[in-house]
Amino acid sequence: MKIRIFCFLLACVCCGYSYGKSIRVLIVGGGTSHDFDKCYRHADAATLSRDGLCTVTYTNNTDSIGIYLANADVLYLATNQNINVTNRKAILDFAADGKGLILGHPALWYNWLDWPKYNQLLVSGGARSHDKYGSFEEEIASKNHPVTKGVDAKFTLKDERYHYVADIFGPGIEVLASNQVTGSDIVYPSVFVVKNETARIVCIALGHDEASHNIVPYQTLLRNAVRWVAYQ
Repeated sequence: MKIRIFCFLLACVCCGYSYGKSIRVLIVGGGTSHDFDKCYRHADAATLSRDGLCTVTYTNNTDSIGIYLANADVLYLATNQNINVTNRKAILDFAADGKGLILGHPALWYNWLDWPKYNQLLVSGGARSHDKYGSFEEEIASKNHPVTKGVDAKFTLKDERYHYVADIFGPGIEVLASNQVTGSDIVYPSVFVVKNETARIVCIALGHDEASHNIVPYQTLLRNAVRWVAYQ
């Protein structure tokens, strides 16, 4: 019996998982222009829960963010709904405490013009426009970062190409994956780390619909990102 237990624990370590160390992830979805239930509540929650990597809580009630954050290791914000003052503070406090944040496709827009600190400090910029939905090629810009581990150097997907622009007053970003507009020199970041002073933050501009959420490169990036921001 002791030998079996030892082999099980050794297998967990070799696979990169810590027995009993499931990452507690809060996914906040809901809003307009996306199928939040299909893509975030179901697809991404299943991706993160696989093999016991994460324990996922999902809500589309932004008034409950602060309550759920008390028991979360990682906040995965993927909403474009209004967030009240109390819960905006809860998000900023979570970041100030050095916790992990994943900011998904809907949350990389300039949704909250009366909350400039969000885009400046947590996104270090944002998007105000995007290309028409269609296929484009992604290229990994930083192959040695833990977030891009195991992801093909190039892959094609159907999505909205977000026109992310960095804020010159923000903390800056490290680009992990990007896409280039065909026939031009324009390159847009799609997966990047925000150089926040306290929190680990990964932004994923991909993810308009299930065409992104259901492919292996996206799922691998998401799982790697959550593990990395949770300091695992």
